[in-house]
Amino acid sequence: MTPDDRALVDRFLDMMAAEAGSSRHTLMAYRNDLERAAESLPTLGGASADDLSLLGAVWAELSPATVARRSASLRRFYGFLLDDGLRKDDPSAALPRPRFERPLPRILDADDVTQMFEAAEERAASGEPAAVRNLALLELLYGSGLRATELVSLPRGAVRPGQPFLMVRGKGSKDRLVPISSRAEGVVARWLELVAGGSLWLFPSGKSHLSRVRLFQIVRAMAADAGIAPDRVSPHVLRHAFATHLLSGGADLRVLQSLLGHADIATTQIYTHVDSARLVELVNSRHPLATRSR
Repeated sequence: MTPDDRALVDRFLDMMAAEAGSSRHTLMAYRNDLERAAESLPTLGGASADDLSLLGAVWAELSPATVARRSASLRRFYGFLLDDGLRKDDPSAALPRPRFERPLPRILDADDVTQMFEAAEERAASGEPAAVRNLALLELLYGSGLRATELVSLPRGAVRPGQPFLMVRGKGSKDRLVPISSRAEGVVARWLELVAGGSLWLFPSGKSHLSRVRLFQIVRAMAADAGIAPDRVSPHVLRHAFATHLLSGGADLRVLQSLLGHADIATTQIYTHVDSARLVELVNSRHPLATRSR
């Protein structure tokens, strides 16, 4: 990447941080995408539509998801250059637009989740600290639909007695309220009695909090303990189970979007495919035409 291109990328990322509130992780992803694209262009900032049209062939071996992400990064970059008067045109219409189907999320059925809870509760009954902690983690993953990062980074005082909601900081540093059940509140209270008084985190580990990798390992071990194949379960699979089972119980899609912290409802709509049978039944039984005789 030329010095001029690097300066343009730095300006773009400064804008993304200041105006869009992008996280450090998001900014690093944008920089990586732009740097990889620059390797195949004569110049990044001054690339023409013809230059960009050749990227489809260069990226032919990449997955559709990667191509889509890199193209999206470049479109936002050139949109910024145009808006700031750093170039007079936007060549991004020539970028490749791969078509791919979003994979359906892996889910656990209610019986699987029940097995995990029964095994976790049996272990926690001993009062052993790690077992109580693990049960609290499971309650919050499945009962509140938290992302792994959101869960492990909860502050010590996140769960307050009598307060039915948690304030969670999600993607893009956006705050949202998520519900917490009375049973989860009770388990967390048991766990707090075992946490060192000086800890800043609800789930401390060393000088910081539990890592996402360690959470992944704990969840898989809990699945194995319940007689479920570990490769079927992860923190994200439990989040999917939370969403799918809520939808099956009649939750509104907009409410589900809010609970999950999805910026775009299109992300939430994936669960309508997972639970399509129930939705068909809902239309057949609740739609006004369902009771109309032929």
